[in-house]
Amino acid sequence: MATLRGPDGCPWDRVQTLATLRPFLLEETYEAIEALDAGDHPGLCEELGDLLFEIVFLARIAEERGDFTVADAIDGVASKLVRRHPHVFGGADKLSKAEHVRGRWEELKAAERAGSDKTRKQTLLSGVPITLPALLRAYEYSSRAATVGFDWVKAADVLDKMEEELREIREAVGQVGAGSDGLGRVEDEVGDLLFAIANLSRKLGVEPEAALRRANDKFQARFTAVEQRIEARGERLQEKTLEELEAEWQEVKRREGAMARWREGNSAG
Repeated sequence: MATLRGPDGCPWDRVQTLATLRPFLLEETYEAIEALDAGDHPGLCEELGDLLFEIVFLARIAEERGDFTVADAIDGVASKLVRRHPHVFGGADKLSKAEHVRGRWEELKAAERAGSDKTRKQTLLSGVPITLPALLRAYEYSSRAATVGFDWVKAADVLDKMEEELREIREAVGQVGAGSDGLGRVEDEVGDLLFAIANLSRKLGVEPEAALRRANDKFQARFTAVEQRIEARGERLQEKTLEELEAEWQEVKRREGAMARWREGNSAG
């Protein structure tokens, strides 16, 4: 990167800034997640390299500005790992459960933030980036609150909460048009339901962003299959009724199930 950014380096690399690299950092992060979700280990190796490239690029620009070097970033995270694992590297009591480790980690983070910034009040939730996707942000908020015991006892309790939110959504939808804030209340209630779903995901050990990505991929594949089946017969998707589209959808699902059973049988054999 020093060569690429140097006087005889690449014209494109030389004009980049911390701000212009932001979209590339996001893109490489999502591509790494895609490879991870797909179980594509060679692809993951490549994408992690691309992500590391963006990190080195950003650090190089910071070094040129006199802010920090990539070595500073690496040293900082190494020190943080030691500092936040006193049950491994220090004399603290050993922890046997992952949730206990998470609780200790959040306590140490809060203490560090309070010690490093006396001008701004730090809270348990203040370290969650507001730029996170909303569903993941809800998951992180509820995870941190759970570390201090602010949580439902079991997943079934969250299901009860979701049923309550559904009733409130139905009530809010019934009031749309009756008042100027009808749609605003619907939005609030839908948000409450989504937050409850994020909590349920956490209680069940499911990362909601990953679950929603899988649902999106499944919908895309099935709807595309429906579209291809209709077009293969020389017909148009737009001319089909809802009942006809639903019948095609169910046929695609049936074929998916049959194929999955066939693969399972061959794998077992």
